[in-house]
Amino acid sequence: MFSQLLNLVHSIGCASACGQPVISRIVGGQEALEGAWPWQVSIFQANKPICGGSLINSNWVISAAHCFNFPKAPYEIQLGAYKLLDPSPNMVTLAVKRIVSHPDYTKEEASSGDIALVELNSPVTFNNYILPICLPASSVEFPANTKCWVTGWGQIGSSVDSAFHSSKVILQELEVPIIDRKTCNNLYNISKEYQLQTDVVKADMICAGYKEGGKDACQGDSGGPLVCKSNGAWTLAGVVSWGEGCAQPNQTGVYTSVPFYLDWIQSNINSGGLSNFPRVTLLFQVLRNIDQFGREEREMMTISLIT
Repeated sequence: MFSQLLNLVHSIGCASACGQPVISRIVGGQEALEGAWPWQVSIFQANKPICGGSLINSNWVISAAHCFNFPKAPYEIQLGAYKLLDPSPNMVTLAVKRIVSHPDYTKEEASSGDIALVELNSPVTFNNYILPICLPASSVEFPANTKCWVTGWGQIGSSVDSAFHSSKVILQELEVPIIDRKTCNNLYNISKEYQLQTDVVKADMICAGYKEGGKDACQGDSGGPLVCKSNGAWTLAGVVSWGEGCAQPNQTGVYTSVPFYLDWIQSNINSGGLSNFPRVTLLFQVLRNIDQFGREEREMMTISLIT
């Protein structure tokens, strides 16, 4: 119980910084624990899951702009889900108020600006299964070999036939290392499709994955989170954007860089700094239970709150 509360305290520090991821499931990944990635959302259109996304405060979700190329039917956001399409008491479904795609996005493959903000029709109430991810500072860098995680419900195998094959698909997680952009461009220039191009991986993109292939984000994971630890807190480093096939050798996953677009994100959510609501909610949960613990444990939580 104490460790859970301490995690909540750490999340408060994260929440104060933020206010507090088309191909897709995780190829070569593993099943996540329920509630392990509480900012993960699923985006539905016409009652079908099409993409992932990340909750960044009580009103907004970040996803990929290419998830909204065909707005022929309304979108919905499913939060707190674990088994996709399998309703649970922890799951909340909300309508979308509006979608703001970055103006640089062109709908072409490997386009810059593949990032979108999704405003919920009403604020979501946080709980242990629905919490926001931290946003990074614009100056934050995630150097090569940084261990990060990508999550989603997309495609388990590299065959399109395996995508969303089950009505009870469990959230998948995969640890991936960051790959520097120069190396990533060199890898993509090996492929026939990109060999005549240079810098197909642009300055607003992050690469992560394995050169040997076998593990990757895939169809359906688009728009979902790439998260890394920064100052002890999980931070949104990237948004699942594109790749050549699924888990192919020399074709790592490419993500839209969140630090690159941080100013655009903050200016569009009109908060001048993200909402403090997550901080208040988590603080209440900690204080409600703090009397159960001894002096040393209370001091640990106090230090975490201050820092």
